Amino acid sequence: MESEREIIDLQPGTPSPQQRVPVNLNHYATKKSVAESMLDVALFLSNATRLKALLEQGPAAPYYTVLIVLLSASLLLQVAIGVLLVVIARLNLNEVEKQWRLNRLNNAATTLVFIAVVINVFITAFGAHKTGLPAARTSRNPL
Repeated sequence: MESEREIIDLQPGTPSPQQRVPVNLNHYATKKSVAESMLDVALFLSNATRLKALLEQGPAAPYYTVLIVLLSASLLLQVAIGVLLVVIARLNLNEVEKQWRLNRLNNAATTLVFIAVVINVFITAFGAHKTGLPAARTSRNPL
């Protein structure tokens, strides 16, 4: 009778034990951090564009002060998250003595990302969109 391991190894598409390469957790964590950093950069650019549009509208814009505070807080958080992700990516997850620190840094980054998402939900709800003369003109005359 064959063992469960032998059955799994004989299934089509499953590489033989000699071909299996162990997952390098350090490369995995680095790729995850880089992907998260790219998303952080995209959100940072979006918020910078929103802040510029809001500053162009001036204090007469609805919720001007609230949006300035929210956008500034979000941008500062995103810079902190970016720095944290760089630190996380540089540390070696394969070194056991550094794993507890990486775990704490990863938890901190996750918490900050959650806070930034909540802030950005409020930014979207209050609406920091450009509503100047060109925007009004294009909405009345689509051609």
